[in-house]
Amino acid sequence: MKIDPFKLERYFAKYEFSAKYLLSSSDCDGFRMNDILGMATIEEMKLWQNLQLGYTESQGLPMLREEVAKLYSNISSDDMMVLAPEEGVFVALNCILSKDDHVICIAPSYQSLPQVVRSIGCDITYWLPDEERGWYFDPQELGKAIRPNTRLIIINFPHNPTGYLPSLHDFQSIIDIAKAHNLILFSDEMYRYLEHDSSLRLPSASDLYHNAISLSGLSKTFGLAGLRIGWLTTKNHELLEQMMAFKDYTTICSSAPSEVLGLIGLRHKEDLIETNIKKIKRNLSLLDGFINAHSHILSWSKPNAGTIGFARLKIVTPALDFCEGIVAEHGIMIVPSEIFDYGDKHIRLGFGRLSLQEGLDRLGEAFKGV
Repeated sequence: MKIDPFKLERYFAKYEFSAKYLLSSSDCDGFRMNDILGMATIEEMKLWQNLQLGYTESQGLPMLREEVAKLYSNISSDDMMVLAPEEGVFVALNCILSKDDHVICIAPSYQSLPQVVRSIGCDITYWLPDEERGWYFDPQELGKAIRPNTRLIIINFPHNPTGYLPSLHDFQSIIDIAKAHNLILFSDEMYRYLEHDSSLRLPSASDLYHNAISLSGLSKTFGLAGLRIGWLTTKNHELLEQMMAFKDYTTICSSAPSEVLGLIGLRHKEDLIETNIKKIKRNLSLLDGFINAHSHILSWSKPNAGTIGFARLKIVTPALDFCEGIVAEHGIMIVPSEIFDYGDKHIRLGFGRLSLQEGLDRLGEAFKGV
């Protein structure tokens, strides 16, 4: 398979470790290993200290899968496989699709979701939001896009890059559409459990529908991106077996230290989530105030979940040119909408890092010259 460069990751590779201020990061600050080990019980520390650095089970450490299952209501440890989150996208889509299939994919989106589809050779229709309605994704528009050869619907809620979260009613409508047409539903749920109001949390698609595959992991919600641990959950065991066999050609198995550290983190998940939610709520208030104070340059629909939002630039300069100028002159990295193939009038802003205020102060200085 030949696949186009991953524009978002190439953009981050260019600036993430050289720019002083990162205002587009989609994750929270990573916890230190000592933070995680400091939470460990005596039993958990024994697992860590006695860890043998050999191969691990391809499906994932059983104890880790048992902890993951606690995040769901209808998923057991046998209904999943552990792998890197990005690997999950690649493995699942390659197992689901053939080149004659039609796919409906949410957009804008993380590039690998539509890019792997295109690289397989599938025809793709994009399900677009209504910015004027707060980035609303209308399920009726989704239903209209279905064709006789439609095989798969790809969704992502909470949504990257807008931070949009649908109502339970609309989410159930998406599930019902997939069920009615016997379609597979791939649900990217990497930001689940980062709802700013926990009462708005949606169930996992894999809890509601046999032919749904849900992707999640430790990177966003739990602040453990460096472990590179994620998982796919589904009640469709025929597809699960195919995905596990495909994984033999990618990583085969996960890192043993990462699995144990991930296990400890998940056993103390409430502490990790609470820390990140407090930070997100504080930072969201700061960022919303900043945008309101600079309303001649920026506007946005305030997100209700996750760590990111998509702000509109009220200037003539294309977003890419604006962001390239800001990082060159002021050391501030911001991701432009061109990276998401979504016009040139938006920027993605992240609010999961403690350094947000410092970055906003610097951006405010830069705006004086706009």
